[in-house]
Amino acid sequence: MAMGYKETYKLSMEHPEEFWAKAAENIVWDKKWDQVLDDSDAPFYHWFKGGMLNTCYNAVDRHVDEGRADQTAIIYDSPVTDTKQSYTFRELQDEVARLAGVLKSQGIEKGDRVLIYMPMIPQVAMGMLACARIGAVHSVVFGGFAAAELATRIDDAKPKIVLSASCGIEISRVIEYKPLLDQAIELAQHKPDNTLIFQRPQAQAVMLDGRDIDWQSACEQAEPTDCVSVAATDPLYILYTSGTTGIPKGVVRDNGGHAVAMLWSMRNVYNVQPGEVYWAASDVGWVVGHSYIVYGPLLNGNTTIIYEGKPVLTPDPGAFWRVIEEYKVEVMFTAPTAFRAIKKEDPKGEYCKKYDLSNFRTLFLAGERCDSPTLAWAEELLNVPVIDHWWQTETAWAIAANCLGIEQLPVKPGSPACAVPGYQIDVLNDDGKVVADGEIGSIMIKLPMPPGCLPTLWNKDEHFIKSYLSTHPGYYLTGDAGYKDEDGYIWVMSRIDDIINVAGHRLSTGAIEEVIAAHPDVAECAVIGAADKLKGELPVGLIVLKSGVERDNADLYKEVIALVREKIGPVCSFKKVVTIVRLPKTRSGKILRGTMKKIADCESYKVPATIDDPVILDEIKMALKEIGFA
Repeated sequence: MAMGYKETYKLSMEHPEEFWAKAAENIVWDKKWDQVLDDSDAPFYHWFKGGMLNTCYNAVDRHVDEGRADQTAIIYDSPVTDTKQSYTFRELQDEVARLAGVLKSQGIEKGDRVLIYMPMIPQVAMGMLACARIGAVHSVVFGGFAAAELATRIDDAKPKIVLSASCGIEISRVIEYKPLLDQAIELAQHKPDNTLIFQRPQAQAVMLDGRDIDWQSACEQAEPTDCVSVAATDPLYILYTSGTTGIPKGVVRDNGGHAVAMLWSMRNVYNVQPGEVYWAASDVGWVVGHSYIVYGPLLNGNTTIIYEGKPVLTPDPGAFWRVIEEYKVEVMFTAPTAFRAIKKEDPKGEYCKKYDLSNFRTLFLAGERCDSPTLAWAEELLNVPVIDHWWQTETAWAIAANCLGIEQLPVKPGSPACAVPGYQIDVLNDDGKVVADGEIGSIMIKLPMPPGCLPTLWNKDEHFIKSYLSTHPGYYLTGDAGYKDEDGYIWVMSRIDDIINVAGHRLSTGAIEEVIAAHPDVAECAVIGAADKLKGELPVGLIVLKSGVERDNADLYKEVIALVREKIGPVCSFKKVVTIVRLPKTRSGKILRGTMKKIADCESYKVPATIDDPVILDEIKMALKEIGFA
C-alpha cells in the first residue's frame, strides 16, 4: 500500500539518505554513488558523491533506448509566427547530438561554459541539452535582455561560445538579438571565442567573419557526438538571479541531485506519468523553464510544449485554452499573473467555453503569490484542482506544495499547502527561535536542503554563505515572511522586506492585497509600505480594474478602504489607494513592489533589467503623486 503524505514526509526527514537513494534508482547511472549525502564540508552539502551520469542521456537517449523513440518529446507552438512543429525523442536525439558535435568542433569540453541568449524556439532547449551532453555548463540569459546586463553575465560566467538567434518576437514586435549581443560582447571584459547564430525568417543577423557561425549550416555538417559521463556533483548550469547589490548571483545546479529531484517532483508533486503531455507556460530564461519546460518533463518521458506567445493578445484571452485542447494537455503550470491577465480581459471566461478541455486535469500556479479570488476564479472556470505551490530559483523545485502524486490534501486558498518531502520548514523570529503557529516570522529551510537545490553560487562561496546562510546558522534564508498553521500548512505572505511597520504593528502587505483582490471590480493589485513621519510606514494600495469596468474613483476607494478596515482592522491605517492602468512587473511576472516603494519614498532607484515595460514606472510616479507620495 502506497504511503500517504505524512508517512512520506516523515521518512524523508528521519531517513533522508535512504529516501533519496531510493528516488535515485529511477535515474540511469554510469557509476553508482559512493555516498548519498556528503556533509564533510558543511554548510556546502553535496548529493550522490562519487556517482557518474549524463543528464542529456537521461532526458533524451534513454527514452530512445527504452522504447519511446517515436513518442513526441517537444511540441513547438508559436502563435506570433504562426508556426507549429514537433520532435520525437529520436529526432530530438539527432538534433542535440549534431549540435553537441558543433560545440565539440569549436573546442568546447567538459566544464567549459556556454552562454545561451535565445527566444522560445526548440533550439534553446536543444542548446541546453547539447551542453549537458558533453558536460559543458550552460547559462541561459532571457532573450532580449539589455546589453549591459548580458555583459555582466558574460564577465561572470566567462563562456567560450554564445548561442543566440537573429531575433525574438514580443506579440507583434520583432526584437533583433544580434545587435544586443554584439554590444554586450563589446562592453564585456571577457570575449567569447565564437557565437553560434540561429537565423530566423523574421530578421537576418549580420555576421562577423571569424567569430560568428551560422547555426543551421554548422549543424548540417556536424558529426553527432555521444554523451560524456560527468560527476553527480559537477555543475549542469548557472542561472543568474538579481542580487541586492546589483551584481547578479549565479545559482549553480549540479547534475546528479538535480536529475533525481526533477524526476521525483514530476511524479510526486505534479502526478504526471511518462507519455503524458505536460505544459509549463513560462520562458526558458527563468528557472521554471529550466526545470519544467526542459529537464523535468524530458527526464520523466513526457511530451513538453515550448510556447512562443502570451496568455492574452496572441491573439486573444483564449490562447491557453486553444493549446490545451489542441495538444490534449493533461497538466499545466504557469504563473498567477497569467491568469490575472486572462481574468482581466475575459472576467466571465467566455473564451474558455469555446474549447474542449476534457483531457485537462490539473492547473499548478507559482512564481507570484496566488490570491484567493484568482484561485477561486480558475477553479470555477476549469472545474479541475488548482494547486498553488511555492519555490524559488535557488531551489529549482517546490518547497511547499500539495503533492498530488502522493496524496491530495485539502486546498486552503492562499496557502501552497505543506512542506514537500525533503524540506524542513521552520518559521523563526529575529532571535532565531521557532514562533508559535499562526505567528508571522521569517520562513527558513533547515540544512541540508534536499537534492536539486543550489550547492553554492558560481565562484562566490563566501557570498553564498553571506546571502543565504548567515542570518540564522543551520538554516537557509528564503527571504520570504509568513507563518505555519496548526495543520502544518505554510502561508507565504510577502518578502521579508514587504512586512511593514505601522505604528509598531507588523503587518503583511500580502494579507492586505488578499482583501483588496476580493473586490469584484479589481483585476489585480499591489500594496507597498510608504514612509510616514508619524507612523513609520503607511500601506498604499495600487489597483488595476477589470476590463470594461468604469467606476467613480471616490466611491471605489471608499469601498476598498472599508473592505480592508473590516477584514484587517483599523490598526493598519489603510487610507491611501489609487487606480493604475497596469502594474510594473518583471518578464517572469513578479510585481516590482520594492521599486514602487522607492518611488513613493522619493528614493533613487535603478530600473530593473528584467522589467517588462520601463515606461510604466513614470505612470506609477504620477499616480503616487496624486495621493501625496513620490
